[in-house]
Amino acid sequence: MYQSNIFRLNGVCPYFTMFPLDFPLKILRNKSKKGDIILDPFCGRGTTNYASRVSGLYSIGIDSSPVAAAIAEAKLSNTTPESIVKTAENILNEHISPEVPQGEFWEWAYHPQVLFDLCKLRDVLNENCSSNVRIALRGIILGALHGPRRKQGSSYFSNQSQRTYAPKPSYAIRYWKQNKLKPQKINVLNIIKERAERYYRNQSPATGRIIKADSRSRATFQSIDKSVTWVITSPPYYGMRTYIPDQWIRAWFLGGNPEVNYSVSKQISHFSQSDFAKDLHSVWSNLEDVCKNHTNMVIRFGAISDRKVDPTQLIKQSLRETNWQILTITSAGSSDRGHRQANHMTKSAGNAIEEIDIWARLDL
Repeated sequence: MYQSNIFRLNGVCPYFTMFPLDFPLKILRNKSKKGDIILDPFCGRGTTNYASRVSGLYSIGIDSSPVAAAIAEAKLSNTTPESIVKTAENILNEHISPEVPQGEFWEWAYHPQVLFDLCKLRDVLNENCSSNVRIALRGIILGALHGPRRKQGSSYFSNQSQRTYAPKPSYAIRYWKQNKLKPQKINVLNIIKERAERYYRNQSPATGRIIKADSRSRATFQSIDKSVTWVITSPPYYGMRTYIPDQWIRAWFLGGNPEVNYSVSKQISHFSQSDFAKDLHSVWSNLEDVCKNHTNMVIRFGAISDRKVDPTQLIKQSLRETNWQILTITSAGSSDRGHRQANHMTKSAGNAIEEIDIWARLDL
């Protein structure tokens, strides 16, 4: 695993469906060449895009989740800590009256002044977030919206919470009350300053773009005018259905509702294995429109412990009747060996399930 400080930006916002940075980074450093164009149709929090950034390569990421797309965009932002802090300071000094969410959850989750400041930032950034500096600021705030409290100082805005996914309101309220945990008054600008310095000091230049759209739709790929030479991706594992609603507080900050919505209508179907494979098949077929002949595709895939499924057979089924030819299928180890998707998506203990890397090539 790469540990250098130059890779800190990859952790700007924790996200539980992440795969480790060394997965795409090793491929690109060992196999890619100058001028290659990298595409991830399930970019999530932009790990492949960040690996491309530090490798000096142009990348394109696609994800239908507004939260995922915002985090991935932050990893392709070219800016400085000073610019981020100055922008945040200017917003917080504006004389505006933001809409502040009401209710018991919000009263326990955030100190009133902290919530007011976050709402000011939310309103301004949702009105205009087209510049690199604002995209970076938004990513920093998303990463600090909720997380654990420290004994000294603060690195998150919220009361005691998980950092990878948002707390369920009713459970969180009971927990905070039982443990007499009241939200602390935190200096919002100080946290932004600390994180801006940590994540954006001495970053390499980035080239690329993030598309907030559904990879199952052919129209999503119509704006891609470059010939892709590498596809590196990790689609959701079968049965992962709550990874969008579990980000509901971050979705709220991006302009969503202040209540959790467990609808899963705008994501890959998990109704049956055949429906799931059909949706993946659409993505692999759409990729053919923007990839050069003999483009390499590497897919990290696996399963979660509460679904009886053979990931190898499922991914093979999704690639049938496409022009992608499977070259090799190798073990990526089990989910117990690192921060992998299966680890983050199940709360209950269970036997580790082996993950696989599928190498395929486009033969037109």
